[in-house]
Amino acid sequence: MKPRQKRMTIILGGLAGLGIVIALVLNAFQGNLVFFFSPSQIAANEAPEGRSFRLGGLVEEGSLRREDDGLTVHFYVTDTAQRVPVTYTGILPDLFTEGQGVVAQGKLDGSGHFTASEVLAKHDETYMAPEVAEALELAKGEMPASSSLVQ
Repeated sequence: MKPRQKRMTIILGGLAGLGIVIALVLNAFQGNLVFFFSPSQIAANEAPEGRSFRLGGLVEEGSLRREDDGLTVHFYVTDTAQRVPVTYTGILPDLFTEGQGVVAQGKLDGSGHFTASEVLAKHDETYMAPEVAEALELAKGEMPASSSLVQ
């Protein structure tokens, strides 16, 4: 084999290896990518069914209901325009209360019910996740006179 052919073989092998590494990195990134949706976006069918994503908004006042097992809770997350029913089984954060900001990660079923695998509460009185604050502001600006609620 001539030196030129050897160089070309090494370059092509390196490019093929680099392509494989890039494909593996992108595949790993795709698997860990989690999107954020507000209740209004879920009501507009913008959220994926059966795929994990984050839901953010406020815990609706008077909606928190605990089951007898002590771990399962049901509540509604609202952006003041729409609301989504959420079920979570586990220990809630200490700062989780009605009327406060929350971000829940989980999956949406076909009936519009969100099953959370993780619930995150705000960490102090003035902080709210930027996505939640933006979704609430957007919902306030677009709230029609008679808004429907996702049940």
